[in-house]
Amino acid sequence: MQKMTDTSLQAAIKRTTGNTDINDPACRGLQLRVTPKANTWYYRYTWRGRRVRAMLGAYPAIGLSSARSAALIARDHLERGVDPRTAGMAPNPVTVSAPAPTGEAAKPFSVEALADEFMRVYIRPKRKHPEAVRRMIDKDVLSVWRGRDARTITPRQVIELLDGIVARDSPVMANHVARLLGQMFKFGIHRTLVDDSPVKLLMLPGGKETSRSRCLTDAELLALISSREQVFKSPAIRHALMLLLLTLQRRGELALAKWSHVNLETGVWHIPMEDSKTEAPCDVPLSAWAIDEFKALKRLAGRSAWVFPDSTGTDHADPKLITRSVARCQKRLKELGVAKFTGHDLRRTGRTGLARLKITPHIAERCLNHAAGSVIERTYDVHNYIDERRDALNKWADHLAALR
Repeated sequence: MQKMTDTSLQAAIKRTTGNTDINDPACRGLQLRVTPKANTWYYRYTWRGRRVRAMLGAYPAIGLSSARSAALIARDHLERGVDPRTAGMAPNPVTVSAPAPTGEAAKPFSVEALADEFMRVYIRPKRKHPEAVRRMIDKDVLSVWRGRDARTITPRQVIELLDGIVARDSPVMANHVARLLGQMFKFGIHRTLVDDSPVKLLMLPGGKETSRSRCLTDAELLALISSREQVFKSPAIRHALMLLLLTLQRRGELALAKWSHVNLETGVWHIPMEDSKTEAPCDVPLSAWAIDEFKALKRLAGRSAWVFPDSTGTDHADPKLITRSVARCQKRLKELGVAKFTGHDLRRTGRTGLARLKITPHIAERCLNHAAGSVIERTYDVHNYIDERRDALNKWADHLAALR
């Protein structure tokens, strides 16, 4: 048969009517489907006894020479036991008539299978909050690579995925996903699911992460405390924010708190090990003001077992609700002279305030449930300093009250 050239291909396309398949005699399996709407390259082959085809890209964006090269790559995938439909063959996708296989046909080498095994064997037994990793994989990895064979992911495709996350103004999340992908593909090598890792980054995609230094001034604290009813429409959010400021604990620890953990008579909030970010239990002494805030939340919670329940009262609220609420109210806060801040900045503000009140560093750090400085200190000093911490947090509450 006569060898196809760019000129003969263009002439053949002009002669077609309706839907027509043009096969390349020089490259077995390479086919151009010509339709009134689009011209698309495919590679036809047999997979598990069935005749199927993988899309290679649109013509003329993909020329004849490039299509032949893509067909050879697809043939190489076949020889390695990889279905080209799961190898991300099309650089500029159009409508796909033969979707990538799912279920048994896509496993055990699909990205989904790798992610599932990574979660089951590595993440869930080792991570305190595995659901956060699961959400990251679903949102930032599988949304792009679902159906792909993990053995065919290239370093360039890793970079493009991470660049997409940076482009949506999430550079820190891009760094998190980069680290997670590195772990996942190393795990895949260990479990013989992939031969090599495509994560070959020499630098983090989101750039260097700088520590936040935002600290509210006394004037800003006064504006926040005095006007919180006008700024935050939700009473639960108002009281939750004040508790974060008065106790200096984390939003997640407050969201996970149950009323069985809070003793309003003795003025102690117990954070169990499973709820603590540091995986160390902590008894937080409560100032009189903090007790009042807990009592207000108790009235709002009704019969719920949770201090900060969701709308049904049967489960705790999402900790991110506090963050989102603060973000939504930034315009109102700015009008009061309060610059942009996050809920976690209140924790830093309190720690700075303790230093200004001449609280010794080792007590101030323990107020935040931070581990003691050295290994020796942590090993031999197991005193909880609750009286000293109560005194420190009372002084901090008195300082906030004096602002008014």
